[in-house]
Amino acid sequence: MTALTLAGLGKSYDGVETIRGIDLEVTAGEFVVLVGSSGCGKSTVLRMIAGLEDVSAGTIRIGDRDVTYAPAAARGVAMVFQSYALYPHMTVRENLSFGLRNMRVPRAQIAAQVAHAAEVLELGELLDRLPHQLSGGQRQRVAIGRAIVRDPTIFLFDEPLSNLDTDLRVRMRHELARLHKRLGSTMIYVTHDQVEAMTLADRLVVLDGGRISQVGTPLEIYEHPANVFTAGFIGSPRINLLDARVIERRGDEALLEIAGGIRFATPCDGLRAGDRITVGVRPEHLGTDPGSHGIAFPLTVEAVEALGHSTFVYATLDQAGEFRAKLDGHHAVPVPGTLTLYADPRRVLLFDAAGQAISPATR
Repeated sequence: MTALTLAGLGKSYDGVETIRGIDLEVTAGEFVVLVGSSGCGKSTVLRMIAGLEDVSAGTIRIGDRDVTYAPAAARGVAMVFQSYALYPHMTVRENLSFGLRNMRVPRAQIAAQVAHAAEVLELGELLDRLPHQLSGGQRQRVAIGRAIVRDPTIFLFDEPLSNLDTDLRVRMRHELARLHKRLGSTMIYVTHDQVEAMTLADRLVVLDGGRISQVGTPLEIYEHPANVFTAGFIGSPRINLLDARVIERRGDEALLEIAGGIRFATPCDGLRAGDRITVGVRPEHLGTDPGSHGIAFPLTVEAVEALGHSTFVYATLDQAGEFRAKLDGHHAVPVPGTLTLYADPRRVLLFDAAGQAISPATR
């Protein structure tokens, strides 16, 4: 197992900066997922770690070695791409051994490493098949096997499951998580799929415009997003972000008013009357029970998705625009119609005028 350190990592194309000062410490054996919207720079960062992209600024260290300018072959990493890229005329066994044969590894060692990869990925019965005789999941396992046989110090995954159908993606996520536990290797994984990111990662690295927006465990980032971007990106359905202002202070509490005249008080330091803020309400934190201190949201329902285990409500909130809710189980919601839902003031998220989270420690 090997650690990875990125210090001030930057990338520019024709003078345009696309990766801006990435600082990241990955401990040995950790599964770290880079997540963000398309164009945020996550694949570029991965390719720089692999040595497939030149570094414009900063350093990359793998273990105790500075590999910033080392060729890809000398870094001891293995990369699995979105495309399986298997040789169609070669059997699974030949695909797995191809890289080692090019490196002129002794035959006995090749056989041992191929056998190990086949055992880990349960490919033993498929070794003599051609790629066209395999399912999508089996092909992806072969692609991962080609990385395993190289016995790399770090595994790099660039959206390896995006070509699979939904059911197969779920199964492959479980297989990757199990693979990480079996190998105990350091893994860096890139995806735009937040469900993939949340279920696989020891830690998430949320990227926005070539910068790190936040680093933390999946639950840390979900429960305590550092800013509006992270709050809006992590969570499905997407969080409701509402403009609000501070009406007055009441001792340790601030009385807030959301567009549409909805008022509620919540413990919070550092805010003064007149301050403009953003209130975040996660759809899954809404319910039909007002409770003792519920914030009431009178909604105009536009669409409903009844899934049995949950009900998604798509509505509008007067003067605040679109509003989303996720209710447990089946609910008979009128479409079109009106519905009042409630949220606990202690569970809403608050962000200042600059979009930065107001720390829960001060609320």
